[in-house]
Amino acid sequence: MKLFRAGLRQLPVGWLFEAGTLFSVLVIAGAGLLFAELVDEVLEGESRAFDTAVLRALRDPLNTADSIGPTWLEVLFHDITTLGGSTVVSLITAIVIGFLLVASKPGAALLVLLSVAGGALPGTFLKLGFDRPRPDLVAHLVTVQSASFPSGHALLSAVTYLRLGALLARVVGQLRLKLYVLGVALTLTFLVGLSRVYLGVHWPTDALAGWSAGAMWAALCWRIALALQRRGEVETGGDARERATRL
Repeated sequence: MKLFRAGLRQLPVGWLFEAGTLFSVLVIAGAGLLFAELVDEVLEGESRAFDTAVLRALRDPLNTADSIGPTWLEVLFHDITTLGGSTVVSLITAIVIGFLLVASKPGAALLVLLSVAGGALPGTFLKLGFDRPRPDLVAHLVTVQSASFPSGHALLSAVTYLRLGALLARVVGQLRLKLYVLGVALTLTFLVGLSRVYLGVHWPTDALAGWSAGAMWAALCWRIALALQRRGEVETGGDARERATRL
């Protein structure tokens, strides 16, 4: 670990920017390819067998209104799914924006607002464009009204939690703290999408599409944030060389 830290001190100040740029490009490309493949599978009807098998596996074969597992598991997913709803996401975003404003970082606050709001709008248009019906194989355990593809909860949670996770990861110094923050963001995003499938209101490919679209947007916003921070147009969490040597 000492050798690793010593090596970091010899790297140019801009190494974090270059590494972040490469990573964000890879995420954008990978998520974009996955989303395109899912769209093709759904439009061709080739995802039906997979979607059907997963949904049926999560329900009692003798009663499709009864989810597998104990009662507390269904209650747990009922609670988790709200973390991807517009009300909770808006509240969390407002709290973060308020914190950034109090910390005298108006540029970062504006970027967070545009990142989350800009990610929510495409999801709405995609739902209207594909107009995929909700699953009809099992009973819905929560009330839904919009179309199915992609999952808005999965998309919005990816946009919000991955974006905020990346923001916090740039503020904290130690590597283990960065990994913890990003791990929490990924876990929350995964659980929200899983809850939509478990509750029977989305096909599995809806959640996959939401995750991929949300990750693509979050990575794009992160790439933009890195560029703006390097140009001094958005505030950072501290000196770049200091953060690099504290990893």
